Amino acid sequence: MPANKYKQFGYSIIATITIAILTTILLLDPIAQDPAYHQFKDSRIFLAIPNFLNVSSNLAFLFVGLLGIYKILITKSLKINDDFKSAYLLLFTSLILISIGSSYYHLAPDNLSLAWDRLAMAIGFMSLLSIVIYEYISPRAGKFILLPAILLGISSVIYWILTEEHGVGDLRAYILVAFFPVLLTPATLLLFRSNYNSYHGYIWLLLGYLLAKLSEHFDAQIFIATGLISGHSLKHLFAALGFYLLLKYYENRLQQ
Repeated sequence: MPANKYKQFGYSIIATITIAILTTILLLDPIAQDPAYHQFKDSRIFLAIPNFLNVSSNLAFLFVGLLGIYKILITKSLKINDDFKSAYLLLFTSLILISIGSSYYHLAPDNLSLAWDRLAMAIGFMSLLSIVIYEYISPRAGKFILLPAILLGISSVIYWILTEEHGVGDLRAYILVAFFPVLLTPATLLLFRSNYNSYHGYIWLLLGYLLAKLSEHFDAQIFIATGLISGHSLKHLFAALGFYLLLKYYENRLQQ
């Protein structure tokens, strides 16, 4: 298939995926936050800190976030697009915010504290989406959607918490923000090419995310099996590891 036709085919697939996801989300009934989500298996107290491991495991996000910003601004060792540096800075800054927001949430888990955690994650999801679009589909499109995407992510969390406070909780917009980049990224990697010699850093990130979600789902079972650490604490570590591997990829990849 000629290059132009192949690219048009890729655009069509991405548009189809986008429309399918948006339609599915809109057709769902409003989704309220399950109160049981806040009930984690490991509630042990250490150094007077409740839920100690669920809180302290967020240090992994802080480490990767600070390291990423250091390598962007100080050593300048990452192979990134300088004219889109703001998106990479936002991505690694979001990890610092996740560390703070998630720690705050796990000190006293409820919807309101969870909102701060999700605000930080929304910024990270939308920054990543913009970067992938910039590197693989269109630099112009990546730049264009960065700010609207960040605002959409923040708005989705505000909308959710306001609907919860009015007794009609609706997570659909946040679910779109959280899962759309995860679903779009592998399709984009398969359909388009960037100016770099590989894309394995994004694959490692997606694998880290998958392991994180599996660990979160089996929170209690993992804690019972190990007696040491819960699935939710592992979730933080796997997700942070995925971002660390993405950071190393940014550092070691080569431009073609």
